[in-house]
Amino acid sequence: MAAITRVLGPVTEATLVGTTRITPPDCDEVRRIRLRVDDPGFHFSAGQLIGVIVPGSKLTGRRFHTRRYSIASGASPGDGRVAEFDLLVRRCFAVVDGGGRRPGLVSHYLCDAAVGEPIAISGPFPSPFRVPDRDDANLIMIGTGTGVAAFRGLIQDIYARKTGWKGQVRLYYGAHTGMDLLYRNEETDDLANYYDRQSFKAFRALMSKPPESDRDLLEPAIRSNAQEIWELMQDGRTHVFLAGLHRIADAFEDLMHEAAMSASVWNETRAWMQQDGRWSEMVYS
Repeated sequence: MAAITRVLGPVTEATLVGTTRITPPDCDEVRRIRLRVDDPGFHFSAGQLIGVIVPGSKLTGRRFHTRRYSIASGASPGDGRVAEFDLLVRRCFAVVDGGGRRPGLVSHYLCDAAVGEPIAISGPFPSPFRVPDRDDANLIMIGTGTGVAAFRGLIQDIYARKTGWKGQVRLYYGAHTGMDLLYRNEETDDLANYYDRQSFKAFRALMSKPPESDRDLLEPAIRSNAQEIWELMQDGRTHVFLAGLHRIADAFEDLMHEAAMSASVWNETRAWMQQDGRWSEMVYS
């Protein structure tokens, strides 16, 4: 840990206290990783980012490698107790010359780590997604894959810590499989203790075959609800959060062009929300 600090600056030691695969064996591996920090001075907020630091490799030419993940839990207690939080980690591979693949350093490190192992982290870092101050705000959350991890934390924060939330909360997400285990509108879901069934609804778009584009991941969930999304966006209390695969914003824009029935009307609506600070994005390749 001291060596990491000398190279990268302030680092916090966390302990891996839970690791659970949430996808079936025949699909991409996604794990829910739970980390604990015993430092009473460590605090985080829902939706913030955590940097995970692992040993580097000859391929990267660096002593250490870092990747940031969205915290998929509500805010830390803030009363001196130990802090625990979840990360959603997909075992990633990078394409190399010749068509081969090499393991993603951080994702494989986390997926292979055993309970009790120390994990070096940095942060937390700010997130573009923040729960609005007014409790009658509407939230439209749109994401693909593990990009929806930040939304999980925000939803917990809204319903567990901000009682009496009056706005409508909608989650539209695409995944190959497995992510539905976190967002089903059923009593068995892990959010059943948090969300308000009258205001929160989640719409999944699971794919039975590899998607050809981001549009394929999102279209089934959004198209059948496009009119409600469009109507909510006309309300000055509505915020839009986009997270996940690269070009997700373009895929959403294509679908909303149809709902608005006019490219100019759609562009004006989006610009209005952006100017009001009610449009936030976090995308990755």
